[in-house]
Amino acid sequence: MISQSSIDQVFETARVEEVIGDFVNLKKSGSSFKGLSPFSDERTPSFMVSPVKQIWKDFSTGKGGNAVAFLMEHEHFTYPEAIKYLAKKYNIEIEETEQTNEQKEAANARESLYLVSEFANEYFQRILTKTDQGKAIGLSYFKERGFTDEIIKKFNLGYSLDEWEAFTNDAIKKGYQLEFLEKTGLTIVKGEKHFDRFKGRVMFPIRSMSGRVLGFGGRILINDKKAAKYLNSPESDIYHKSKVLYGIYNAKQTIAKEDNCYLVEGYTDVIQFHQTGITNVVSSSGTALTSEQIRLINRLTKNITVLFDGDAAGMRASLRGIDLILEQGMNVKVCSFPEGEDPDSFAKQNTLEELQEYLQNNAKDFIQFKAGILSDDSKGDPIKKAETVRDIVNSISKIPDRIKKEIYIQECARIMDISEEVLFSTLAQINKKEFQEDNKQAKQQQKAFEVIKHQQEPVKKVDVQYLLERKIIEILLLYGNKAEDFEDLVLKENDKGDLILEPVIQQAKVFEKIFLDLQDDEMEFSNGQFKTLYYTIIDSLNQSENFDLRVFINSVDQETSNAITTILMEDEKHALADWNRMDIFPKEKKDSIAQLTSETILSLRCFLIDQKVKEFQQETLQNKSAVNKDILEEVKDYSGLKMLLSRKLNRVL
Repeated sequence: MISQSSIDQVFETARVEEVIGDFVNLKKSGSSFKGLSPFSDERTPSFMVSPVKQIWKDFSTGKGGNAVAFLMEHEHFTYPEAIKYLAKKYNIEIEETEQTNEQKEAANARESLYLVSEFANEYFQRILTKTDQGKAIGLSYFKERGFTDEIIKKFNLGYSLDEWEAFTNDAIKKGYQLEFLEKTGLTIVKGEKHFDRFKGRVMFPIRSMSGRVLGFGGRILINDKKAAKYLNSPESDIYHKSKVLYGIYNAKQTIAKEDNCYLVEGYTDVIQFHQTGITNVVSSSGTALTSEQIRLINRLTKNITVLFDGDAAGMRASLRGIDLILEQGMNVKVCSFPEGEDPDSFAKQNTLEELQEYLQNNAKDFIQFKAGILSDDSKGDPIKKAETVRDIVNSISKIPDRIKKEIYIQECARIMDISEEVLFSTLAQINKKEFQEDNKQAKQQQKAFEVIKHQQEPVKKVDVQYLLERKIIEILLLYGNKAEDFEDLVLKENDKGDLILEPVIQQAKVFEKIFLDLQDDEMEFSNGQFKTLYYTIIDSLNQSENFDLRVFINSVDQETSNAITTILMEDEKHALADWNRMDIFPKEKKDSIAQLTSETILSLRCFLIDQKVKEFQQETLQNKSAVNKDILEEVKDYSGLKMLLSRKLNRVL
């Protein structure tokens, strides 16, 4: 168990914008930050982070909460795991009691897979640096590749002994169950026998964006025609190779900072680039690039530079990945290395300045690169040239942005020496559906001045009471413990016997003012969730002199926390529209807390009075034969009170 003092220290130290910024490319938007949702596939930002309130809200999925809630949603951490992750990030020492064997056995299956993978990672590192076989074979191989001790440690490189059961036996001896060793793929079980999957291989741990070990890649060091050169962990509950990029954990911050990601093919390409000094680089780990992997990069940047080996055949085989990147609405550049070179060897032979200069001078726009490769294959052959043009236009058709699409068509026409009309016609043939939609839009534009009768959609009725109750909850959360001077209205009779409101200044805390006013008028929340939340907040404010919103959010259950986040982030939702970009500058709220509180309560009073009057009127209509004079008097009194309250609110009835 983690001590409460450690948990409190983590919450006090962690900054939600810094935590989420490791996973999502956030951009300043007023006092908040916005970015693409990491929980849905979108191209328009709907994800907001508030540094002031230390919460986040994803308006595309409805999810929200604090830094811990984000890690639990995004990385599927348990609560203790999220706390430990933040503690590690902010160099906070965690106090906890050691887990017993019974507690380890009680851990859920998914967590057991993570624990086994983390043990394996530490085991392979220890074997590499602490055993004779590891040093003689594994460490020697890495040194031959030019890797330093620092880079080996940074990427947690390791070695698996060239023995059938060495790792498995050691893991079982340490208390890890064979069931989870098999599920992670670290151990292969056949009947009564079991043996190590990665026997005699150097090991590359594959981490998630948050740094958790998901699986491994292993390279064999002997010439064995029956064995694969590289071997990856099989699919498991925690490792899905189509959704993981090697090196993303080490590269994420630089990718966001540089606003560009270099994409390579192999593990050593990533490591050698890091050692040279370029750290915004990831790898698809030798597998075909997938949409999920591209979306992982898309959270951090819109720009990808794909790095290819000097092998022309390999480059042509990898062109499919470019189309997938274009489909995601991302900007693609391509850079190839000289014949016989790959990113690993080229980075090893050049300094940081030389490598940076080469990448800058040789990174081409995808259309120039693709046209260059395909044109080499079609020289002097009109039919092949036609196929090349169609191939390039097919890539352009993947781009969702219509302006970019047209610009690329113009560029293709220039490079391939062919008319734009032919290319647009080809584009239309490739994407008939889009062509039809364009035609439909063109026809609609031609009829723009025609009078067309549209069926009006029914207007949704605004739930005034819901909005006012939500505003009261928001005021309590943000300002509940603040002391303010309130201008209370006391009902008095004047000399003529009429009711008048006489102002009286009284100092009180905001939550006391709200509680007493609602209690005096016997007003109850109609929304069940708000009602529960209201009494929870009031109780917390009563008990604590120093009410802390962050601590309060952390103390409630996930459902309540999500409800609080939704209420508090309502204003930030409007920042997603980016009004300033359109030269529209909304005014900031300048009302005092006391004024905001009083007006909200008065508005709720007016609304409830109005509802009461309507009830009396309905009762009178239903019983016309015997109109109750008492009811008429009640209506008159309520109407008079509403008139007085409306004057206070500066409203005209």
